[in-house]
Amino acid sequence: MKKMILAFIAFITVTAVQAQENNAQGNSERRGMDRTEMTKRRTDDAVKKYGLNDDQAAKLLALNTKYADKMGPGRGGMRGGRGMRPRPDFGNGQQGERPQMTDEQREQFAKARQEREEATKQYEAELQQILTPEQYKAYQADQEAMRKNFGRRGQGGPRGGRRNNSENSQQ
Repeated sequence: MKKMILAFIAFITVTAVQAQENNAQGNSERRGMDRTEMTKRRTDDAVKKYGLNDDQAAKLLALNTKYADKMGPGRGGMRGGRGMRPRPDFGNGQQGERPQMTDEQREQFAKARQEREEATKQYEAELQQILTPEQYKAYQADQEAMRKNFGRRGQGGPRGGRRNNSENSQQ
C-alpha cells in the first residue's frame, strides 16, 4: 500500500513539473517574438476572424506593419494589445502612498495619449478602406466589446476574479 501511495505521489509530482515546464515554454515563445512576428500573427488572426481574402490580407499586413511602432508597445494589429509597460518613476513616495506626477510628466502623458489616439483614428480610416462594410462593422463591435471589458479585469469579468459582495452573501 505504501508503495502505491509513493508511486502516486511521484506521478503527481512529475506531472506537475512537466505542466510548469510546458507553461513556461509557451510564455517564452510569445515573449521571444519580435515585432514582425507579432504583426504577422495578429494579421493572420484577423484574416481568419473576419474572413479576409488574399488581397485584403496583404493590405492589412502592410497597414499593421506601418502602424506597429506608432500605436505603442504590444500593438501593431487589429487586436490592439496591452503590452506591459514599465511604470514611470514619480519620485520617492512612501510605501502605500500614491506617487504624484509633475506638470511636465502630465504634459508628456497627455501628448503621448493624443498621438496614440490620432494614430488609431488614422489606422481605422485606412482599415475601413481595406475591409468590406460587414467586416468593418464586426471589427468595430469587437473593439467596443474589448473597451467595455478592459476595466473589468479582476472584478468578476470574463477572466474570473473576485465576485462582488452581494453575490457572495446570497450563496
